Amino acid sequence: MAEGFSQVQTQNQQQVQTLSPQQIMVVKLLELPTVELEERVHAEILDNPALEIGDNDKEESSDNNESSQLDEDNEDISHSDEDISLGDYLTEDDIPDYKLQESNRSKDEKMEDIPFSDIVSFYEILKEQLAMQDISDSEREIAEYIIGSLDDDGILRKDFTTISDELAIYRGINTDEQELEEILHIIQDFDPAGIGARSLQECLLLQIKRKSNSREKELQLEIIENCFDDFKKKNRDKIIQRLEISEDEYDQALSELVKLNPRPGSSLGEAIGKNYQQIVPDFIVETLEDGVINLSLNNHNIQSLRLSRNFTEMLDEYTKNKSNQSKEAKDAFLFLKQKIDSAQGFINAVKQRQNTLLITMQTIINLQKPFFLEGDESLLKPMILKDVAEKTKLDISTISRVSNSKYVQTNYGIYPLKYFFSDGYVTQDGEELSVREIKMILKECLDSEDNKKPYTDDELAEMLKQKGYPIARRTVAKYRQQLNIPVARLRRS
Repeated sequence: MAEGFSQVQTQNQQQVQTLSPQQIMVVKLLELPTVELEERVHAEILDNPALEIGDNDKEESSDNNESSQLDEDNEDISHSDEDISLGDYLTEDDIPDYKLQESNRSKDEKMEDIPFSDIVSFYEILKEQLAMQDISDSEREIAEYIIGSLDDDGILRKDFTTISDELAIYRGINTDEQELEEILHIIQDFDPAGIGARSLQECLLLQIKRKSNSREKELQLEIIENCFDDFKKKNRDKIIQRLEISEDEYDQALSELVKLNPRPGSSLGEAIGKNYQQIVPDFIVETLEDGVINLSLNNHNIQSLRLSRNFTEMLDEYTKNKSNQSKEAKDAFLFLKQKIDSAQGFINAVKQRQNTLLITMQTIINLQKPFFLEGDESLLKPMILKDVAEKTKLDISTISRVSNSKYVQTNYGIYPLKYFFSDGYVTQDGEELSVREIKMILKECLDSEDNKKPYTDDELAEMLKQKGYPIARRTVAKYRQQLNIPVARLRRS
């Protein structure tokens, strides 16, 4: 057993070591939405004098074509770890433009400016609260990663094993469940109450525990801690009997419990203003009348980048006069080379990010083409991260990073990339049906029911079967629960 553990530990260490600083930079940039990328580029320009804004008027038009109708059979993206030699960029002819692409539009065609709010994001508010905590740098980095792993509603749905593995692979940080638990408890003390919960039950308990001590608080805790299943099913009598309380006591506790927010992250946004941060799409997808679908990146606010001519010329001079150099001259040479290498690495990372985003989005368009042609939600096919990963030949974790916190503007509105992913239901005959489509039909059936005699799950299953969706009663019950629709007896009025 010890030997097996040692082998696993060695493999994990090797896995961490295989990620070069350049790859880590690419991963970090890949996670950033457009607005945050703009900030990151600006910060890098201020920090590194070897990196400067390019002249758009002198850029080659061929470098502007980083979008639009990529082939369905996308090529794999290279992740080269090779160091860039000085010969790659010492002379003017060899200096690549490495432009941050705007789109495939012509220079005369002006793209409509998409405004965005300067209000800080939901995640930044949590990071501001984190900055006030007296913890170590390692703990702070882990906490930031946990915050970044929260869903938009403020709930943590990743398990600690997954977070621990990701921290080891992508951040080189070794941690365990106990440390993650302790750091999560720090985050759960942040505002709003309930943030960082791992379940609805924990979310409600976190909010109740913030209240002043009283008999009412104790009763609310008892209901959620000990009678949560009955509470969800609205089994009023069972709770009263089990806790030996009066109907008035239960009704009073219930009136307070229904005020709790099951989506604390969303409530934070609504408290400042609906949609909290105005969405800036990362992709622009235009469907033309002839059925042609154009794809471009929404990078018109990001300026082109290039290496500083002054730095490369100075480095060229130091290279030509290597003989009999003083210590100061050698130090200056090393400084110039380090800054240029860093600038070149950043430019390459941004370029790779753009390619990865475009290939991923184009594959999503290819797989969901009927939707992008018609805008009909029912035309969306079952699609999971693995489907896109197999088409692009990219890792599933890469597709996950592209899909997270990214949005696409279409002819039919702005959608999060997660919107296009859904599970499929396979019938006994091998036919694959869209879960989203089944839920839509199920919702239509429920909306048309008689409230005095609501449909049972068996009746709903039979109705769906007649409509061409032969699914089992237990599957109907699962989809009904996911739609937050109670059982028939609770729908009766």
